[in-house]
Amino acid sequence: MANFRDILNYYRPYWAIAVFSIAAASIFEIIDLVVPYAIGQILNVLSKQPVDGVVLWAIGGIAKLTNLPQNQLSLPVLVGLVFLVTVVRAPIQIWLSWWFHWDIALRSRRDQAQKAIEKILTLPLEFYDENNPGRIAGRVARGLENHTWTYPEIAGQLIPKLFRVVGIFVIIWFIEWRIGLLFLVSFLFILSFSLKGLKQIMDQERRLDRYMENTQSRTSEIVTNIKTVKAFATETVELARQKQRLEREFKVVDYRIHLGYIKLATWQRTITQFCVFAVLGLTLAATLKGEITLGHFVMTLTVSSMAYAELEPINNLAEIFARRYASMLRFHEFVQQPDGIDAASLVVATPARTPYNFTGKLEFSSVTFGYDPRRPVLQNINLLIEPYQTVALVGRSGSGKSTLVKLLFRYFEPNQGQILIDGQDIKRLDVANYRRRLAIVHQEVDVFNGTLLDNITYGNRDASFEQVQEACRIARVDEVIQHLPQGYYTVVGERGVRLSGGQRQRLGIARSLLVQPDVLIFDEATSSLDYESERSIQLAMRSILGTRTTVIIAHRLSTVREADKIVVLDQGRIVEVGSHAELLRCEGIYQRLHSLQETGELLS
Repeated sequence: MANFRDILNYYRPYWAIAVFSIAAASIFEIIDLVVPYAIGQILNVLSKQPVDGVVLWAIGGIAKLTNLPQNQLSLPVLVGLVFLVTVVRAPIQIWLSWWFHWDIALRSRRDQAQKAIEKILTLPLEFYDENNPGRIAGRVARGLENHTWTYPEIAGQLIPKLFRVVGIFVIIWFIEWRIGLLFLVSFLFILSFSLKGLKQIMDQERRLDRYMENTQSRTSEIVTNIKTVKAFATETVELARQKQRLEREFKVVDYRIHLGYIKLATWQRTITQFCVFAVLGLTLAATLKGEITLGHFVMTLTVSSMAYAELEPINNLAEIFARRYASMLRFHEFVQQPDGIDAASLVVATPARTPYNFTGKLEFSSVTFGYDPRRPVLQNINLLIEPYQTVALVGRSGSGKSTLVKLLFRYFEPNQGQILIDGQDIKRLDVANYRRRLAIVHQEVDVFNGTLLDNITYGNRDASFEQVQEACRIARVDEVIQHLPQGYYTVVGERGVRLSGGQRQRLGIARSLLVQPDVLIFDEATSSLDYESERSIQLAMRSILGTRTTVIIAHRLSTVREADKIVVLDQGRIVEVGSHAELLRCEGIYQRLHSLQETGELLS
């Protein structure tokens, strides 16, 4: 569970410079108090009243150095002091405080954005089953933005203002301790009252942040699935659902959070003004009794008013922090999510490291697996795939075909048994280097918003153009390219919207071939295609068979007839193994599936 310490650690690499810049900003805030003090002393000089001892000591020292009469130096020294702490100080403060506050915030944002991306790349697949892109992106964006804006406000304004208040208290205490005591008690009371109120409101902010995350998540789903929304004419349903969510957010924001801030500000301002009036009364009484000079009266009233005036910006900054606190915590909760067991190392591999090179021999030895260990999806799988062999996995939906491939890619680890490649347990191999020797063509090929060439070379950016052309020839992408306006440099759109399903499949095959894998998997690569597209993909696949170990998962049995070995899965177990002709003669599950598909084809 994330906490306030995590928010502080966000800026940890820059703590040294942060302490320096906060100290500099705080010192400048205290130096500002020299101006009302000097003005009070000037008023004493003009009204022929005595000045403070420290001022007399400074004037005496300057008189000795300059051999000028002491009574002629009082005003020039005090005016010069005001000049130093205003005009001379102005350009220095900008660099010693303001520059560093934003520099630290922006550097931290860069560092933490990189950590967030690293976390996105190493989270387990099941995390993405439960959280869609809108929810994840929203949480990261809000967390980074609020951290970035909060640091300059807290480090550059809130903390220095608190130091200024402490400085004011010290000054008032030395002039008249009773007024200083009143000031201290009232200030602490107002602050504690404000913090208590803010703590209650922060609980509502956490609830609001979860509501907003849910709303953004659903909005993202609507955008992603907009074709389905329009196809089923559910626009009014989706609008009503989002209106309900927005109304819930509004009620929390307006009637709980905003109203809470208004009530809190009302009490703060009332108490503050009462305290200002009380200080005025006590200071005026002390002046009339002759206990303090006229200059001290003006200075005390001025600095105390400055201190109470700081209460409102301090409260505003605290309120801003409270509003952002929940989203910052949720960002850290995301970053603290445990990495998946399938997470690859993000350290750039050194050139000296020898890459893996397999013959493609695969062995599943007594493999049992279940997403819930109490409900196994695969049970006691024993399967040997020889190098360059083509093996097809068939069976009803839910029989465990795709789960077997997920285990092969180490997205999950078997509950029991081993998966071996060339006799080596894949769990003992570096996951990133291991996966680079595998390639997969999914039923839905993921396409990035970029050029066709960018997508084809996604797995191998170092491939030559001749290699790209050869992969495209084998995958029959060259037939597609000649019809595209810019050829290889045609932008295919987000998720490949400008390509048909068959074109995306061929792109996926070319991309897989370009990494020159030792094992190539086709996962339902033709199940959602029309006959013509399926035929093109089958021709592309046929030219690949025998060039490397190939695993084909298919519902359409026409795709797997030429496989060296067909493995039939049923309820997580291997029930039949053989060639197409052998399995037809067995009159088992494969023969029944084949008959059903043949009948379906004839009926169609």
